[in-house]
Amino acid sequence: MAFRPQTTLLCWLSLLLALCLQVMPLPDVWLIWRPQWLGLMLVYWCIVSPQSVGVVHGFAFGLALDVLQGAPLGHNALVLSLTAFMGVLLYQRIRAYSLLQQAFLVIVVLGIAQLVDQWLRSIFGAGPVDLSFLLSAVIGGALWPWLYTLLQMLRRRLTA
Repeated sequence: MAFRPQTTLLCWLSLLLALCLQVMPLPDVWLIWRPQWLGLMLVYWCIVSPQSVGVVHGFAFGLALDVLQGAPLGHNALVLSLTAFMGVLLYQRIRAYSLLQQAFLVIVVLGIAQLVDQWLRSIFGAGPVDLSFLLSAVIGGALWPWLYTLLQMLRRRLTA
């Protein structure tokens, strides 16, 4: 199933908006509360159209995030590629679940991505690791029902 031009535009705009939200400056105290916007958007588009959005998109936006954040090149690319891979791998199962069950699965997917992210940070010597980094996965799961509903509504209006 190929994207229509309107849906392709919505996909790219939502991913670019997520990239902007991901690099938006916040005080250091609030950084643990920031949801993984790019991860959420990638999971959504991998669920909706796994034939069109996948690991390559995760890798490309991860490289862009690496460049914008000044992270080691490939760090976020690996994490977002893994997130997109899990989204494509589980898309049939996620589609069959209710929004609440989807939110719990999104917490698991984003939590695994956060664990890999923290593992890579510890390899590069970012300091001690505590479990507060998983808070962004929980917040992403809490935002999932609203984000999913909003994007589904926008997608249906554009294709009608």
